[in-house]
Amino acid sequence: MKKTVHVVPHSHWDREWYFTTSRSKIYLMHDLKKVLEQLEKDTPYDSFILDGQASLLDDYLNWRPQDKARIKQLVQQGKLIIGPWYTQTDQLVISGESIVRNMLYGMKICEEFGDYMNVGYVPDSFGQAASMPQIYREFGIEDTMFWRGVSDDDVAHTEYTWRGEDGSVVNVYQIPSGYYIGGAIPEREKDLAEFLHQEPFKTTWGRSSTDQVYFPNGFDQAPVRENLPELVGQMNKLYQAEYELQFSTIEKYIAAVKERQPELEEVAGELINGKLMRIHKTIFSSRSDLKAMNTQIQHYLVNVMEPVLTMAMQLGFEYPVETVKEIWKLMFENAAHDSIGSCVSDTTNEDVYMRYKQARDISMNLVELTLRQISTAIDNPQAHEITFTLFNTYDTEREGVIEAEVYLPQKEFALLDQAGDSLPYTILELIDQTEYVLNQGNVLNSVKEIYLPEKVYKAKIAFEASKVPSVGYTQLTIDLKGDSSAPLQTISDNVIENGYYHITVNKNGSLDILDKANEVLYKNQGIIEENGDDGDSFNYSPPVKDWVISSADFEPEITIKQSAIYQSVRLEFMLKVPKDLAERAEKKASAEFPIALELALRKNSPIIDFTLTAENQKVDSHRVCVLFDTGIASKFSIADQQFGTLERPVVFEKEMALWEANKEQWNEQPIAVETCQSFVSLFEERRGVSVMPKAVREYEIVGEAFDTIRLTIFRTYGFMGKENLMYRPGRASGETVIATPDAQCHKTMSFDFSVAYFADGFDQSNVAQLAKQVVTPIEVYQYAEFLNSRLIFTLGDVEKTLPANFSLFEIEGNLTLSVLKKAEDRPGYILRLYNGLLKENGRAKITFNHAVKAAEKVDLKEETKEPLSIINDTIELENIGHAKFVTLYVEQI
Repeated sequence: MKKTVHVVPHSHWDREWYFTTSRSKIYLMHDLKKVLEQLEKDTPYDSFILDGQASLLDDYLNWRPQDKARIKQLVQQGKLIIGPWYTQTDQLVISGESIVRNMLYGMKICEEFGDYMNVGYVPDSFGQAASMPQIYREFGIEDTMFWRGVSDDDVAHTEYTWRGEDGSVVNVYQIPSGYYIGGAIPEREKDLAEFLHQEPFKTTWGRSSTDQVYFPNGFDQAPVRENLPELVGQMNKLYQAEYELQFSTIEKYIAAVKERQPELEEVAGELINGKLMRIHKTIFSSRSDLKAMNTQIQHYLVNVMEPVLTMAMQLGFEYPVETVKEIWKLMFENAAHDSIGSCVSDTTNEDVYMRYKQARDISMNLVELTLRQISTAIDNPQAHEITFTLFNTYDTEREGVIEAEVYLPQKEFALLDQAGDSLPYTILELIDQTEYVLNQGNVLNSVKEIYLPEKVYKAKIAFEASKVPSVGYTQLTIDLKGDSSAPLQTISDNVIENGYYHITVNKNGSLDILDKANEVLYKNQGIIEENGDDGDSFNYSPPVKDWVISSADFEPEITIKQSAIYQSVRLEFMLKVPKDLAERAEKKASAEFPIALELALRKNSPIIDFTLTAENQKVDSHRVCVLFDTGIASKFSIADQQFGTLERPVVFEKEMALWEANKEQWNEQPIAVETCQSFVSLFEERRGVSVMPKAVREYEIVGEAFDTIRLTIFRTYGFMGKENLMYRPGRASGETVIATPDAQCHKTMSFDFSVAYFADGFDQSNVAQLAKQVVTPIEVYQYAEFLNSRLIFTLGDVEKTLPANFSLFEIEGNLTLSVLKKAEDRPGYILRLYNGLLKENGRAKITFNHAVKAAEKVDLKEETKEPLSIINDTIELENIGHAKFVTLYVEQI
């Protein structure tokens, strides 16, 4: 059967990789200009795919704004194919809200020029997330084209359907041999005559379900192939009995396949099979320091910044739309598959770090100013010289012990709530900064009488608060004449406990944790494990001769402190480990490796918070993990994806059997090292354990009974690419000549995570909602006149018109809040919730504390789907299925 070959000119434009963004932008100026010139000619070469990412338009027009009209004309003529993404995002490490905003901003930029390509085009992402079919569908996309994640063991053909975790289905048109297969068309007629008879076309096109096949003409940073029409003409003569080549686009190719109405197979869930192409399963921990920044900033933007700005908008302040876009665009640049993977050069990672730093600094200062504007405008009759305003960006009223950095005029005082009741507090750290704070200038009104203390301490405190309004604030005051302190004391006992746990610290630093709710004792928790890493920037790989060092074989220095509301344990280990892989192979340990593991236990909290700090100056090419033995023999782990929860096998039995039988056919061993968004759990019917990483989010279920959660803390390596790794045989994925000494991370590093133990099933324990609270801290803004100087920038007085307490809305039910932000093009705000349960349907009752003018369900483009019934300023959502999300638009009076 003669096949129609759709020749699709394109370039896969990595904005950075072994080169920097600066270098690629220079070449983009040159190459895209050539593309425009080619498309303006009268030849059959009449279209070009701009890699599906609108950021290239931003980059190009920033330096060549004079070409905007040319680009707009070519887009509207259907010649230059743009969008729908802003950048070519990763799908597994990146958060759901980042993915959604990436496509939303990409589409909006494209709409300024004309139509965007309505295809989920991701030619090089390292696997496909199980949430993507739903995301695509909610953007009005029914077709996706990708390369990595599905093999010929999964489906016979290259066209099939894909069912996401929630049940949404999209059509897939796979490029199983890569987006570059048509990039190297030979010039000599002899070679050209054999070209389409060779691999990968021989195998790839044989798997097509129709007589329509895809021929992507391009590769990384590919310039325009000006003689392509002549080459296509030659091939049509050479292969006239077998193929008919025609210039096409991805959308035209998809339409041609659909016209044949083939019967399609179906795949489901995450697509992470590494047989035919590499998935780089352990890229989740490459450059762990940068992965930690990504985790922290993603959570901050969605869980703190945007809700704070939305609250401020409802209170009458302006929502800084363009500032927020700039922050997200910095994050999108880092969300590109190579950038977030950190499988790049050290120089490129410096750029990645700087963008994270800019996003972090802009967002934190934006939040600080917004909290200040609100706090100083509160009309609170109880206010004294110093106020603490507590901002709760979670969707229910909260209480508990809060930590904050503040400036104190004295060590003893009383902290008072709105009712005048005292709240206990504990000073955790105290530094005298009297001279620094009080000797600053920039006082606007020199005759105004203000409170000036004799002493000023910079302090870290913990205090107990109650009834902090949902999506709102309350204001506390300091009474300098009272005393509600709960002093912190060092104790000699080896036990701490609260209402949930009784924790015994063993001599070797391991923890025995009793869950009081069901009297289950979990022994030997928090074991630190150090071993070698013979991998590179793409993959962790255990050395052929490894040596695992366990903290259980050492005796740490143990310090335990407690107050009535706060308890902590600090374990200081001096591990003796090999300094490099050569020593490890010889089982020689010459390097001292200091590690401190701290845990905090707060009054009435089910969460145990951990921080691991490593002095990593003297060791190369190794990995550090922490283990939690649950005693729950498991076939599946439970972890959250973007918008929901899924079960993952602890061993890929079918794939491992195929690997063992035919290793030479596989690009990558199908290991079960996974990532999550905010938690990984092991559960049985009436108990469970969840580990909630707040830095690196990589885990593996280990142990003879697969009952232990092993959380990767960090790993280090010395080269961008290496050959013949244990988990990834054959060629290197990156450049073998590029050393990455910065990836050895010779510095002090700290990583946070939390752990919770449950006395019920997974759904009944509301793990997703608890994990959301863990990464949604209550923000504390302190104000006092003596701080209104260079310390926080000087501002004038404002009129006090805001109430002492405020709440935007409150949500009851078992859905998890994903985002609260201003709508892109309308005056109201967007609420998105999802079902984070495993089996049960979700429900939510949203009670608004201000009159609702309009409410409707919208799609991810924020376009109306249907109006919502509003009864007494309340909206009810029912029967939200597994891993489903729902997006609402709300306007309040």
